[in-house]
Amino acid sequence: MPFEPCVEFESLNLGFVHHTTVATFEAEPTLEQEIRNHQNTDEKIQEIREQIKSGKAPHFREDEQGTVWYKNRICVPDVDSIKKLILSEAHDTAYSIHPGSTKMYHDLKERFWWYGMKRAVAEYVAVCDTCQRVKAEHQRPAGLLQPLKIPEWKWEEISMDFIVGLPRTQKGYNSIWVVVDRLIKVAHFIPVNTTYSGARLAELYISRIVCLHGVPKWIISDRGSQFTSRFWEQLHDSLDSKLRFSIAYHPQTDGQTERTNQILEDMLRACAIQYGTSWDKSLPYAEFSYNNSYQASLKKSPFEAPYGEGAGHRYFGIKQREAVFGPDLIKDAEQQIKMVRENLRVARSGRKSYADVRREDLTFKVDDFVYLKVSPMRGIRRFNMKGKLAPRYIGPFKIVERKGEVAYKLELPPNLSGIHNVFHVSQLKKCLRVPEEQAPLEGLDVQEDLTYTEHPVRILETSERVTRNRRVKMCRVQWKHHTEEEATWEREEELRATYPGLFANHL
Repeated sequence: MPFEPCVEFESLNLGFVHHTTVATFEAEPTLEQEIRNHQNTDEKIQEIREQIKSGKAPHFREDEQGTVWYKNRICVPDVDSIKKLILSEAHDTAYSIHPGSTKMYHDLKERFWWYGMKRAVAEYVAVCDTCQRVKAEHQRPAGLLQPLKIPEWKWEEISMDFIVGLPRTQKGYNSIWVVVDRLIKVAHFIPVNTTYSGARLAELYISRIVCLHGVPKWIISDRGSQFTSRFWEQLHDSLDSKLRFSIAYHPQTDGQTERTNQILEDMLRACAIQYGTSWDKSLPYAEFSYNNSYQASLKKSPFEAPYGEGAGHRYFGIKQREAVFGPDLIKDAEQQIKMVRENLRVARSGRKSYADVRREDLTFKVDDFVYLKVSPMRGIRRFNMKGKLAPRYIGPFKIVERKGEVAYKLELPPNLSGIHNVFHVSQLKKCLRVPEEQAPLEGLDVQEDLTYTEHPVRILETSERVTRNRRVKMCRVQWKHHTEEEATWEREEELRATYPGLFANHL
């Protein structure tokens, strides 16, 4: 395509000043001339001109061409098209790349001045669709803590979760199924494999949980594929049990099991030193140790809640209390549960007060538009884990219903039909201005847990890091939906194994 200077320079707000008939020209900004023309019809600038003549505007001046300046900054008339052009050039073009309001204001104030310019810059950046979708938030997390109701009796309500990514044992286990009673905090740790079907998990559930504690009324869990399978739901329907899922992708609801998982992983790290990949052999000891350890919320160990004393006391042969039989046994059990529920109530109240200090009570209205937070994952693994990149937002989407205090139902497009459409408020960000055209998802394959896999698009630079035993070649790569500033360092050998085509055009 031939180069057309008139077209190219017009896109940059540049015109031509012809001095002769020969092929020489000088670029002159047409924006300044447009500002001059509109200054003559702007009432406020006319008032400034009068003040300049009377000496009442010491910081303003008028040049030989009649242009009004504030110090060394040209005064922009109150014309929306001119202001919008200036703001767009300073924010949306390839050489500006969407700066924040502070940086953008400081860049503009070197050349331009108008009444309310700082506010205009802030408002322009705030409603920019691109910025709302890609800029990270620095506010407190949204949504006050909504603790679950304390159960009335033991093993009426349980919570479940999985610890995955563990070394494969000789028996083929590579994950742990964690089941915790929500009242007395007794936990069961069941070794499983991530490939187990819903039917296999159901068999384990009946043999390890139902046979000991009966059928629970409520089950708290995240919306993992293990629990949303059709067979799993049919099984619990037949057992007259209800699956009370956590609010979509908000793990704080299932925080009890998440906390148990943290403690269990610490135990397993210690056991791995002794047992190596045979961690499943140490699982019964980990379960016993956890259930016999003091719980701050209970003010006793989980074993003490139903039995009155911990199992560990028998090690020392010390009799802690008199044996209880008959009607006194029932009365004693009721007293223990009453005490546990009161301790949990106090602990829950304190936990909510502590958590809410660091949270923001954010609410939306039906028909509001919001962005939905997604987490990009690197397509390569580091230390056997897929690393997350900076979160991004997709949308905006319309709110169609409020669910409870901190959740909202969104109107999602057909290509996101596989995602549950109820989200916690912490996953949402208000859209200040609905764009005329919604940005496409650009082929994002968003998963149930609101993650998608990113792919590197180019290598920015290479380096070599020297460790104690070897030299490691590193590459700084830019990811598809991220800027150069968000590039990450990755091992060259891992990149070559996963993305061999990335090096085709790299010298």
